[in-house]
Parts: sequence; C-alpha cells; structure tokens
Amino acid sequence: MPELPEVETVRRELDAWLPGREIKRAERVEAPSGPKYAGLRRAAGQRIEGVDRRGKFLLLPLSRGDELVVHLGMTGVISDRDPGEHLRVKLTLSGRSRRHLYFQDVRRFGRFLVVKAGVYDGLPTLASMGPEPLEPAFNAEQLHAGLQRSTAPIKSCLLSQKPVAGLGNIYIDEALWRARIHPRTAAKRVSKNKTTRLHEAIVNVLRASLEAKGTTLNDYRQVDGEEGEFAEQLDAYGRAGLPCRRCEHPLAHATIGQRSTCFCSRCQRKR
Repeated sequence: MPELPEVETVRRELDAWLPGREIKRAERVEAPSGPKYAGLRRAAGQRIEGVDRRGKFLLLPLSRGDELVVHLGMTGVISDRDPGEHLRVKLTLSGRSRRHLYFQDVRRFGRFLVVKAGVYDGLPTLASMGPEPLEPAFNAEQLHAGLQRSTAPIKSCLLSQKPVAGLGNIYIDEALWRARIHPRTAAKRVSKNKTTRLHEAIVNVLRASLEAKGTTLNDYRQVDGEEGEFAEQLDAYGRAGLPCRRCEHPLAHATIGQRSTCFCSRCQRKR
C-alpha cells in the first residue's frame, strides 16, 4: 500500500501542474456508486486550488468550498495517461496540455470523493489522524505521549495512524528495525530513550524513501509511470529468512494485527 513517501511523491508531481486547472468533467468509470466515490460529480465546474497531503490522503481544495479527497488504497495509481484497464475515475481538465487525470485501481480499495472542505465524518482515519512526521513540530516527546495512550503492540499502534500519520507496513517495519524495538512490544511500554530512537528512525527512513521517490514492490507508480527506487534499501520489510544487515541473524516473520511483519529477533529483542 502506498504510504507517506509514495503519496508525497505523487503530491509533488501533481502540485507542479494541477493548481489553477478547472475540472470540466468528473466521471466514474468502472466504479460503483457508493461512499468511496461520493459527491464526485460536484467537482465539475470547480477550479483546483492546490494539492495537499494528510498522512496517506491527497487533499485537493476546490474553488466552491469543496475538497477532493483521494486515497490510493493498495493498488491505486494516478496518471495523466489513460491506463487502458481498471480505470475508476477520469477527470477532464482545462488547458492545452495534460487534459485528463486518471485514477486506476485494480483491487478497488482506493477512494476518490468530494466532501465539504475539512468535513471528514465518513473518513474516521483522516479525522483522527496524528501529527505529520516530517513537520518541524513533530518530536520525540509528542510521539511518546501518543504511544502512552495505547496498550496495543507498537506495530498495531503505529498502523492506527493516531500517534503519527502516514506510516504503513513498510516503514513501520523499517523504523522499528532501525530503533531496535520488537514489534510486539506494548506501545505504552516503549521507554523515552527508545521513543527518541524511534522518532529519529521514522524521520530518517521517510526522508530517505522520499529521496528515492518511494518504494515500488508491485503496483505503486509515480504520475509519470516511473517506479520508486527505495526497495533496494529496505533493511527489514519483505526480508524474512535473509540475514540481518546488522548482526547477520536470519530475520523473523510474524503476523501482528493481521499484518505481515519482519524483524530481527536478536537485534529487536522483546524486553
């Protein structure tokens, strides 16, 4: 699933040419009616005022007080070129170039809908999301306070998006490996010292992935169709059975909160 670095990469690409364009037509293509595509037709006739991001959501403010909310789900791809199949949404735009924006989603877990700006009643994850990890205000003390409110395993707590926004399976495994924290450790039992390491690990791994334009494992693509290049730098995610790059012990695999998890049972001992 695209996480913060992938969504931010897409946001930066779109922000270079979408603001100021009017949506001439908004069409559902092979997409059933329902909350995932609610209010889409309201976008027609409105101008795109900007391209923002909150966690894993793209937020495009529109000129009449609405907001276009996009979540890529597991397999969503935004492009200015017709993908030819699994097309869910097509926007026709003003201007002489890049006249269309396409949303392709093979597994249909994504969202592409219009709401009143800032009204996220039908999007509880977005409404209750924690701080942005790459904002200057995000610090270890803030993260520790968020972890103290949860008795769930640290992996599950971070997946909830409440202590910090934008992390998913890939970068949680990577950050926990870097911080030497066992993924089953209860969030409220993570010490201040370990939280400081975790904060640093989160920020550093996200910045490194952004530099590489994200991680492409299967479906994720940039708007121009290019793949992200961070996969070759992964230390934990997807490497179960391979030697740990720190101690050479084989990496372990577990299912935590119904999510596949990779970690080093030697470097990340549960205490």
